[in-house]
Amino acid sequence: MSSDNTTPVTSNFIRSIIDDDLATGKHKGIITRFPPEPNGYLHIGHAKSICLNFGLAEDYQGKCNLRFDDTNPEKESVEYAESIQADIKWLGYQWDGEVKWASDYFDRLYAFAEDLIRAGKAFVCELTAEQMREYRGDFSRPGQNSPYRERSVEENLDLFRRMKAGEFPDGSRTLRLKIDMSSPNLNLRDPVFYRIRRAHHIRTGDKWCIYPMYDYTHCISDAVEHITHSLCTLEFEAHRPLYDWVLDNVEIDCHPQQIEFSRAELLYAVTSKRKLNQLVTEGLVSGWDDPRMPTVSGMRRRGYSPEGIRLFAQRCGISKSENVMDYSVLEGAVRETLEAGAPRVMAVLDPIKVTLTNFEPGVTGSRAAPFHPHHPEFGEREVPIAPVIYIDREDFAEVPPAGWQRLTAGGEVRLRYSYVIKCDEVIKDAEGRITELKCSLDPATLGQNPVGRKVKGVIHWVSAEHAIEAEVRLYDRLFTVERPDAVRGEGGEYVDFKQFINPNSLKVVTGYVEACVRDAAPETRYQFERIGYFVTDRDDHLPGGKPVFNRTVGLKDSWAKQG
Repeated sequence: MSSDNTTPVTSNFIRSIIDDDLATGKHKGIITRFPPEPNGYLHIGHAKSICLNFGLAEDYQGKCNLRFDDTNPEKESVEYAESIQADIKWLGYQWDGEVKWASDYFDRLYAFAEDLIRAGKAFVCELTAEQMREYRGDFSRPGQNSPYRERSVEENLDLFRRMKAGEFPDGSRTLRLKIDMSSPNLNLRDPVFYRIRRAHHIRTGDKWCIYPMYDYTHCISDAVEHITHSLCTLEFEAHRPLYDWVLDNVEIDCHPQQIEFSRAELLYAVTSKRKLNQLVTEGLVSGWDDPRMPTVSGMRRRGYSPEGIRLFAQRCGISKSENVMDYSVLEGAVRETLEAGAPRVMAVLDPIKVTLTNFEPGVTGSRAAPFHPHHPEFGEREVPIAPVIYIDREDFAEVPPAGWQRLTAGGEVRLRYSYVIKCDEVIKDAEGRITELKCSLDPATLGQNPVGRKVKGVIHWVSAEHAIEAEVRLYDRLFTVERPDAVRGEGGEYVDFKQFINPNSLKVVTGYVEACVRDAAPETRYQFERIGYFVTDRDDHLPGGKPVFNRTVGLKDSWAKQG
């Protein structure tokens, strides 16, 4: 995949920095990295970072590493790591060389920690987490030195080695950097950079019972890999002085530049891994890949295209200002990329039986239709007709509103790729619901306009004899409010975001689709004419069996109409 084949390059402040660094000779090439923690599935915010880091590496003929930040073993799993790799590849990117892990550097990180102790820049502390918060102070109150801060180098080395050897219980001791407890930046107030935690690690097993913290691990990992531009979201801006302090105080031959940009926030969604995990574990969605989830795997299963997600990331832009995007921007990008690439077929999702009373076997004919009006290379298929067809219920009105151009009692309409038909009789059940329309077709109108009159409307349909039955899952936005996790109650407290779940976010119907889709492979995208874009389900669709389709996005933004 090349970014040249997807979206045009748009200048931003990070590109300006890179351009200047290359022009001045500071760097001969660039190396970026994408450093996720394997504690959940990637979401749309991660997709923006993926497109930025891998996209820059492609555009500047550089390299981009995939490095897992596996320093929190209690929450990490092989499943998450494998899903992240699959998501990156599906988006069209490939990391440089082998997958890298922070745990690859645990021995080196430990050695640097001992060096910092020897230099008098780190100490073992026995304050509890609660005591540490009290000693730390806040933005209006300077911190106080830990009573353990002035231990000797020898005592600190002995205690740290005993921490590593497993002599002390979890949480009883930490290793802290000795920086400045009066700093206005709370991150520099003697931060913890090692803690005791007995947890089985997905790669190192039970070798370690002490684990380094992110701020310490990340900058050294960047330096070890000779990253030139360490790109992260804006919440890490206050952490940059600590990033620089660590690299300035260890013996290492590289000092990457950390650059922050605003993260993408998506309205009508949540992107907190903790909240997404709640949805999964509480059974409110079917899994991390539920098509209503803003995860990359969920969007993939819903039928979003990699090109659409990359286009959305490009439209988000790269800046330091707030980056809040409406869901319609994401849907619009997906819709735009599917318009040209998805073959078109007809489907009926809310059928009314239509009996063609003057159908003549062997006389009433069928036509071939292209799969796409602008792509003849997609080929064509036969659209057979039969004595009974189905049309969508919303395409008929007994009492039509003004401007109605579909079928009505006594009125005419053209069947897409077929005849003009006229509704002669409406049949209802005991409750007054329409169960059947009896219509007559004009045999002179197959591929021709009727003589002496104009028929404006065209509707889609399928043959009851030839169409195949399909399970169709109509997905919509998962939440009914823009910011479900930012709604406050009368007392000012945050309201549980789960109460804003859209009860209509999934509706399952039985529809009828042209038989040409029968053998479609999973993840095959189609446009159902006049309805929207759909995809054969990645897991449940069985080629040759009963098809299972997921609605990807409508042809138009239905939420804008509601607004």
